[in-house]
Amino acid sequence: MSEAAPVLEMRGISKRFPGVQALSAVDFRLLPGEVHAVMGQNGAGKSTLIKVLTGVHPADAGRILLEGREIRPSGPLEAQKLGISTVYQEVNLCPNLSVAENVCLGRDSSVFAIRWKELRRRAAELLAELNVHVDVTAPLASCSIAVQQMCAIARSLAARARILILDEPTSSLAEDEVQRLFTVIRRLKGQGMAILFITHFIDQTFEISDRITVLRNGLLVGEFPVSGLTRMELVTRMVGREISEGGPARAQASASPAAREAGRGPGAGVFLRASGLGRRGSVQGVDLEVRQGEALGIGGLLGSGRTETARLLFGIDRAEQGAIQIEGQRAELSSPLEAILRGIGFCPEDRKLEGIIGELSLRENLILALQAKRGVFRNLSRKRQEEIADSYVQALGIKAPDAETPIAQLSGGNQQKALIARWMATDPRMLILDEPTRGIDVAAKGEIMRQVMDLCDRGMAVVFISSEMDEVLRYSDRVAVMRDRHKVGELAARDADERTVFQIIAGGQA
Repeated sequence: MSEAAPVLEMRGISKRFPGVQALSAVDFRLLPGEVHAVMGQNGAGKSTLIKVLTGVHPADAGRILLEGREIRPSGPLEAQKLGISTVYQEVNLCPNLSVAENVCLGRDSSVFAIRWKELRRRAAELLAELNVHVDVTAPLASCSIAVQQMCAIARSLAARARILILDEPTSSLAEDEVQRLFTVIRRLKGQGMAILFITHFIDQTFEISDRITVLRNGLLVGEFPVSGLTRMELVTRMVGREISEGGPARAQASASPAAREAGRGPGAGVFLRASGLGRRGSVQGVDLEVRQGEALGIGGLLGSGRTETARLLFGIDRAEQGAIQIEGQRAELSSPLEAILRGIGFCPEDRKLEGIIGELSLRENLILALQAKRGVFRNLSRKRQEEIADSYVQALGIKAPDAETPIAQLSGGNQQKALIARWMATDPRMLILDEPTRGIDVAAKGEIMRQVMDLCDRGMAVVFISSEMDEVLRYSDRVAVMRDRHKVGELAARDADERTVFQIIAGGQA
């Protein structure tokens, strides 16, 4: 494979945005019949490289060669016509249209009318090549995220793509769905397609990739064959320094005499107690205790009810059964504002859709929850807003040209830090974190979780949700295990490992 001529070469690509040099003379090459991963921390330049390749942003310098011929795509549509197709993390299709329409949109060659029978037949054939068998007349919105991604890949096949770019394709998939996707990737690779794979999951990178290109701060660190690189070497190249994969030893720390003296651990006071919490179509009969100065992890597979439980605890959805007590007093959490007034903060799973307001500045995003807590008649002055924003930008190491930068322009890790800063500004008693490390690099994960664990050590209660079970165990004192939208077990993190938790999920006993 190393002797094959590249199907794609990017030479000396540079791109600058106001206040940020996103790419500096980056080289990249992609061979036919390979999976080539691009790795790097948030802000390393991965997304910018893809946007230059697909014509979203013109390069300031450098050349792009497709099979030896220079190209300058003016946008994604022209890139697609050249055989370069992209499947984004947030699937870029039309949920109101049918599966067949999404797969074949713009591909029907009839002049006067759409040949519906032919369109549906073609869509079914393309999906069958990916071993996906669904009703192609059904609305795309009725399909799972995994099926929607397969539809996006089938659309690339319909466009006769030679290069397929997969941007964080596994971030919302369960393990079995990841493996089905990898089966499809291997099949396409075997047919000679060149696949550019962007992910933050290191294990998946080593499982599916042939080569890895590492970027850091807009610079090319190097290109490496997977067989010649260890996981720790990859992490070190991504962050530019030695780093431990272990993270804070939360369970061991909570068992220490110092922790007990600080009031954290099994004997700590209960901040929130949920009894028999339930809602139709959500979760049923959930019992939880969240203690002061303690991190309660919620573990389970996708669809187990983790996020639904968090939404009930924050008042986004109103419980139809059960009760919630805060410090021993019954609490009616009928809205997020009520939860905020009770000292609860919530960082949602989908930070782009439910967390940040992309059009507003970093400053404006940071002060939103505090202003809501103060009320409409106690406005924060502009000077006070700036003081708050500057203090948290510095405290959390948020990388931005300044606090007036639109938050949508920041990397995912810095957006996540900004969301946590938003709640820190309210001085919360309890913070709910739903997938706080999803889609961000290993260094940013460590920085964010260290900040949260420090707050926990100072007495704040934390509810931590993650689809990565090792993270749940690493950052929690106790773990509540969910299955089929019920709580099915609870155990101390220091007494558990992943096998134990998955045995409970599979039907064992806590």
